Amino acid sequence: MSAQKEEKPVQTEKFQRIVAVASELFATRGFDGTSMRDVAEACEISKSLLYHHFANKEDLYRHIAFNATVSLYDHVEERIPADGPASEKVRAFMIATAEFFDKHRWAWIAATTAFWAGNDIVHRNSRMERRDSFERRLRALLQEGIDNGEFDAMDVPMTGRLILSSLNWMYKWYNPEKPKTPQEIASIYFDTILRGLAKR
Repeated sequence: MSAQKEEKPVQTEKFQRIVAVASELFATRGFDGTSMRDVAEACEISKSLLYHHFANKEDLYRHIAFNATVSLYDHVEERIPADGPASEKVRAFMIATAEFFDKHRWAWIAATTAFWAGNDIVHRNSRMERRDSFERRLRALLQEGIDNGEFDAMDVPMTGRLILSSLNWMYKWYNPEKPKTPQEIASIYFDTILRGLAKR
């Protein structure tokens, strides 16, 4: 089943502020704990203006989740080198993912929560297809490293899931007040995976 196309509203400065504020509210309070009134009050705008941009709370939440994932994939793809070792491409993939999390933390959390939601607020088939495409891209880079002799033989799907899980769930424990940035953490993850744990 092909992913459903989403229409992108015109993103004025006011629109972007609404999305940013709503992302933080959804991330910290959850979907059920956030109302359109909450969003309007936090943005210091009227509910009528909010409804001018979004039909309802589901529409607002869907927009946040959809655009966070699409923007993530575009952000990462633009930062993967076209040439060079597969190991550097995998490193770039991981660091770019962490960089996006660092810049768009609240939208990331809201989108992650939406992904695992049991209802159809954000079109589950569509987001599953985008997630699978992202994972296939990483698997292709891992397979490239195997094929050119950089990497030992491995279970590519399992390794891909290990990498994505380490990045996707960073929001559960990451503390921005600690010294290491998400990008530095991703680089440490990469070095650990590349070198392995056993002493050679």
